Amino acid sequence: MNRRLTNKLYSTMSYAYQIKSLEQYQSEYKKSVEDPEKFWGDIAENFYWRKKWESVLNWNFAEPKIEWYKGGKLNITENCIDRHLATMADQPAIIWEPNNPEERVRTVTYARLHKRVCQFAQVLKNNGVKKGDRVCIYMGMVPELAYAVLGCARIGAIHSVIFGGFSAQSIADRLEDAQATFIVTCDGAYRGGKDIPLKSVIDEALIGNKTVKRVIVYTRTRTPVSMIKGRDVWWEDEMEYAETQIEKDGVVSFPAEEMDAEDPLFILYTSGSTGKPKGVVHSVAGYMVWTNYTFVNVFQYQPGDIHFCTADIGWITGHSYIVYGPLSAGATSLMFEGIPTWPDAGRFWDIVEKHKVNCLYTAPTAIRSLMTFGTEPIKGKNLSSLKILGTVGEPINEEAWHWYDENIGQKKCPIVDTWWQTETGGCLISNLAGVTPAKASWATLPLPGVQPLLVDENGKEVTEKDENGLMKGNLCMRAPWPGILRTTYGDHERCRTNYFATYPNLYFTGDGALKDENGFYRITGRVDDVLNISGHRIGTAEVENAINMHAGVVESAIVGYPHDIKGQGIYAFVIYNGHHGDEALRRQDISLTVAKIIGPIAKPDKIQFVTGLPKTRSGKIMRRILRKIAEGETENLGDTSTLLDPAIVDEIKNGKI
Repeated sequence: MNRRLTNKLYSTMSYAYQIKSLEQYQSEYKKSVEDPEKFWGDIAENFYWRKKWESVLNWNFAEPKIEWYKGGKLNITENCIDRHLATMADQPAIIWEPNNPEERVRTVTYARLHKRVCQFAQVLKNNGVKKGDRVCIYMGMVPELAYAVLGCARIGAIHSVIFGGFSAQSIADRLEDAQATFIVTCDGAYRGGKDIPLKSVIDEALIGNKTVKRVIVYTRTRTPVSMIKGRDVWWEDEMEYAETQIEKDGVVSFPAEEMDAEDPLFILYTSGSTGKPKGVVHSVAGYMVWTNYTFVNVFQYQPGDIHFCTADIGWITGHSYIVYGPLSAGATSLMFEGIPTWPDAGRFWDIVEKHKVNCLYTAPTAIRSLMTFGTEPIKGKNLSSLKILGTVGEPINEEAWHWYDENIGQKKCPIVDTWWQTETGGCLISNLAGVTPAKASWATLPLPGVQPLLVDENGKEVTEKDENGLMKGNLCMRAPWPGILRTTYGDHERCRTNYFATYPNLYFTGDGALKDENGFYRITGRVDDVLNISGHRIGTAEVENAINMHAGVVESAIVGYPHDIKGQGIYAFVIYNGHHGDEALRRQDISLTVAKIIGPIAKPDKIQFVTGLPKTRSGKIMRRILRKIAEGETENLGDTSTLLDPAIVDEIKNGKI
């Protein structure tokens, strides 16, 4: 493609709401808090609406009930694709880097993206999918995954993407909860040196399922698969037929469904403090405005830049900063099928050099993993195109932050340390690249519209500083932002109790935080029974339930402990009945059980067999004690005299792995 033409096309783009200075940030933040309706109404004017909203914001956190742009009509795909076609049809929307570096790169222009999304929307329609139907997507990181997501949005179907590492049981649970009627999958997926048999996992998940009518299968690995007549169809056959329906005389057309601003866009399942995953629901308009606004501002995106978010679209980061945020801004989004260490630990740097990447957005876990290989894989790699670095998924430790800054950014690239959650839709607290100050391992300042506060265990706002001049407490939000979740699918009461009931009239994030004299925030980690493993949230109850499914396990308790690569590891204390096999074999059996029920990401890093757990007389497990032991603290365990059997604590301490 002619680069000069690309820049000319892009010259028509501008982001009137992009913040360019610290003073402007302070001014915009003040306006967003004092008059959120006017502020977010003005921002929303930058998008294409079929019908303008009647009111910008209606909310209360008690129910909770949150409505943004009520009465507005739109379709998010018209904002992500159609509105760019007049000026950027030949601009790359997605650059796809395959798992195997020898395989051909695919560049998907906005015109091609429009055609493929319209085609797949027609495929969905041909197979009986209607507005409001739930479509489960279980695919590898191929462009067709983006087509599937956007195709669902175009016809108003609610997509629910499931990460390719989840097990058949986890998928079955999600299908049941969402009452999904359609599935889009691949025969298999490539991930590093592994071939993952996705279709066979779906087949296993569908045993006993009564709701799924159709499974659409894309060919990626040519893995032999079972195709059930009347249920399973091939993507390629369906797309070929759909092409004849949507294209006439070279003109591609598939009308986008008109959606209400508050119609659900997608469900994304996240692990909670109970064993059952919860389906976080995001709505069309607020999520669109928020992902676009945060993308343009946090990353200071400039027309023509190549944005490389290394996440999987199975997680919220991929939804927001590979698909919806970049595409709604007319950006070029780089999508990578593989992993950072295959075929060697220089893969990220090869990709940066090859595609002249301008913004690299990755997880602290990936950075720490690459640090273990030293700087040899970086030598000889031209990283001069990089302008901005970012981290996501978990707090980044100072050592990793400085390594990233010095070796990848050459101390020339601002690092945005973004804090947010599946439930928030996009970044809530982060520095704006090169505009607001950065501070190693601190997320720093809230974005406009975000009103954080720290509270103590009783919900009282923390105002006093400790001996280090810091305030410390549980992180809450006073008011909604456009990207906040609307409900948990099929169970609004669960949404209320999880996020809005702990502290009345506040959204509780579940995280603890520090606040310094500059108003900067540093996230200290989860304060509930949820672990953050490699940036992925996993509920302790979910892992415990899986361990307890093993025939020999009587009871278990899970806690997190510091892990050099993952940030937090999973430490399991397990009461085992009998002495079948040696301990190493038992640990393997339990790990396989967890992988089968949840997926490999939930396998415990350490399993300690115990004869009992520290419980109060009412039967409550004292996880605080177990957490301290797992972290290596054996002296200051607090008062153990109230335990049912205080002696068990010494046994656990002595047996620590």
